[in-house]
Amino acid sequence: MALTLMAMFIIPAAGLSWVSLSPKQPVWRAGDRGELRCRAAGCPDEASFSWTSLEDKPLYSAATSNASESTLSFERVRPQHENLVLCRVTCGGQTKQQRAKIRVYSFPKEPEITGSEEMLAGEDNTLTCTVPDVYPPENLRITWLQGETVLLEEVGKEGPMTNVSSKYAYHPTADDDGTAITCRASHDLEGVPADQSSKETSAILNVLYAPEDIRISEATVVQEGGSFTLTCEADGKPKPEIQWRKLGEGGHSVTLGRNGSLVVLEAMPSHAGEYECEMSNAVGRKAASVRVAVQGPPRNTSIVVSPGGELTEGDRVTISCHSQAVPAARVVLRRVSDPPGSELGSSHDSSVSVTLSPVGPADAGMYECEASNRFGSQKHSAVLHVAAFPLEVDLSPGDGVIAVEMGSSLLLSCGATGCPNPTFFWKSRLDGPVRSQVESRGALSTLLLTPAELMDDSAYTCEVHCGSVRRSRHTEIKVFSFPTDPVIESAEALVEGQRAAIRCAVRDVFPAGLLQIQWLHQNGDVLLEDGPFDGGLRNVTSTLSFAPGSGDQGKRITCRVTLNVEAVPRNQSEKSVSTTINLHYPPRNTSIVVSPAGELKEGDHVTVTCVSYGAPAGRITLRRVSEGHGAHLQSSSGTSVSVTLSPARLVDAGLYECEASNPYGTQKAKTQLNVKAPPRNTTVEVFPSRQVQEGQNITICCRSISFPPPAVILKKMDTGKELYSPDGTFLLLNLTTNDTGSYLVNVTNDLGYETEIFVLQVMERSSSPQPRWHEFIVPAVGLVTTVTTASLIIHYLRKARMKGSYELAKCTAGAV
Repeated sequence: MALTLMAMFIIPAAGLSWVSLSPKQPVWRAGDRGELRCRAAGCPDEASFSWTSLEDKPLYSAATSNASESTLSFERVRPQHENLVLCRVTCGGQTKQQRAKIRVYSFPKEPEITGSEEMLAGEDNTLTCTVPDVYPPENLRITWLQGETVLLEEVGKEGPMTNVSSKYAYHPTADDDGTAITCRASHDLEGVPADQSSKETSAILNVLYAPEDIRISEATVVQEGGSFTLTCEADGKPKPEIQWRKLGEGGHSVTLGRNGSLVVLEAMPSHAGEYECEMSNAVGRKAASVRVAVQGPPRNTSIVVSPGGELTEGDRVTISCHSQAVPAARVVLRRVSDPPGSELGSSHDSSVSVTLSPVGPADAGMYECEASNRFGSQKHSAVLHVAAFPLEVDLSPGDGVIAVEMGSSLLLSCGATGCPNPTFFWKSRLDGPVRSQVESRGALSTLLLTPAELMDDSAYTCEVHCGSVRRSRHTEIKVFSFPTDPVIESAEALVEGQRAAIRCAVRDVFPAGLLQIQWLHQNGDVLLEDGPFDGGLRNVTSTLSFAPGSGDQGKRITCRVTLNVEAVPRNQSEKSVSTTINLHYPPRNTSIVVSPAGELKEGDHVTVTCVSYGAPAGRITLRRVSEGHGAHLQSSSGTSVSVTLSPARLVDAGLYECEASNPYGTQKAKTQLNVKAPPRNTTVEVFPSRQVQEGQNITICCRSISFPPPAVILKKMDTGKELYSPDGTFLLLNLTTNDTGSYLVNVTNDLGYETEIFVLQVMERSSSPQPRWHEFIVPAVGLVTTVTTASLIIHYLRKARMKGSYELAKCTAGAV
């Protein structure tokens, strides 16, 4: 402090000399109060202080200032207060600054250990050490220790204030029970006080373990009627429970008690055996056993014949004698019918066996087993039965009829059972010799037919001899030939309505007399025939004669051939072949289709299609018929041909004809095509001239192209008077000067109209009186005129229909 004051006295009074900031690198504990003090020296006036964050975040603090000092206060320090803080001082135009780096830590509590309460010995147990509210977590180091031994060391991960945990997989043994384990947490942030930088916690391990080190009594021998005690103990946590049981044969056991000692006061033979002591707790179980022997006379003496039941001559049989005794008994096996004192076998270990191989009828009789020791004796007997050889003969394929295809191979196998050395004999019908190869080996004899021929068709017998026993088996072999599928043949094309013949042929058939040929139509059976009744290989043919109709087109017809030989499998005895009926016929259903249908106007697009069906497909020709002559448009081989009119014109109207033909006939179809058009190219002619003398007659002739035919109207434009003409011709008589003027001709049909205007000049004659309108405008009516006009209309309408258009009559001056 003295040095500071001295420094203040030597600062010139001229201006700001220095700025101090303390502390410069504070490390504050979270939750505590923190302060930064900024002082200015040498300022003659009041200094100006400002605090700024250099890390682009709020200061989260409050500042108080006076003339020479400013304090930045943090009431409760938190991790967000970590910052790089700048104190700037301004005095008399001078500015100086200092900065401080604030660090915050949090390490408020000791570590907590969990997982040590109940640990299982011999297994991985997870211990968890948790340090709450740590900041910064990456500066915390957790160390696991047992005594002075470091088990594991881990460092926290970077992040906000959090609980830092470490898990340690501990594999304890029973010896670890009651020992301590320590979790030490160290905060290595520079600046943390030493007394706050390390904390630790210890936990006592509670290790649970299954029973071990079982201590049980030694093997015990006791005389019948005496007593014995068995003891058992073991270590384990929690304390093991004890259960005694007596083990029996086949895994069966009887529970006897749950104490450390098992006491039996009067021992009986049933007490002999193996005793098990089982120690168990919540962790596991363990068992140990001890054997108890009870001495007494032999018991459970038995004689066993294996195999059991009735024996057959030549079998192998074992006779065994068993007894239970402590001490071990002497066991003797004898046949009762033998002279007294003769033994088949004896032993001093309570068991003896004798094997008879092969056994014969002389070995039959009663056998006796006797067991004895110093405490007594016991007997048991059994009767041995021996029968003759159980000879059985099996013939494969089995008894009955066997079908063999000619040229193939057949192996007959004759097997004998119940006889060690059988003898085989093969015979054919009437005990004749067999042609085939015979091979006998052991209990099996085979007869091979290769290749099978007609002479092999016979009955066969396999006879087996075994000592005095004879057995035989019989079978009958039927040889057949049916190697190929039938074939359908047709000599000519099938024409609708004409009778035709179809043949079905099958080759190399035997026996042909058992062959059956069946013709099948989709609607049912058509024909059934049997084969010829004679021997030898035959080629068999069946002919089906019928007149196919239109309904048979595309139907399937099948030839099914069946060889009715017993024992022939179905997949070999029945074969079939099918064909589809494909009929030829002349063209039919010939038609012309106009698309689009309906009314057709000039300029539209239209397609005329000719369709016809025939087999084989013939040639189709499309033509337009005009005045009795056909104009070829398109032709093609197939079922259809088309022509597109684009755009349609008046000249395209007319009669269209489709003709289809193939080798069996010809068929035609016709249709009328009309093309409509509004009036056009209208012209008006006046005969003799448009300038005439008063009193003259003129003829007005109108021409136009259209369909349907138009109506023509002549109109005087100044008076509005109108005249109608069906043929476009008007006759005006005795013209006067009043007829001079403009005239309008209107030509109209359903699709439109067209007009023409012309001027008529009538020059005056001085000697002629003035005529009136009704006297000289005469429409083309009256008997003669009407007849003439009607004739003209009919003529031109007929002509228009033939041409596909309508043109008004050509006229000359003065025509009516």
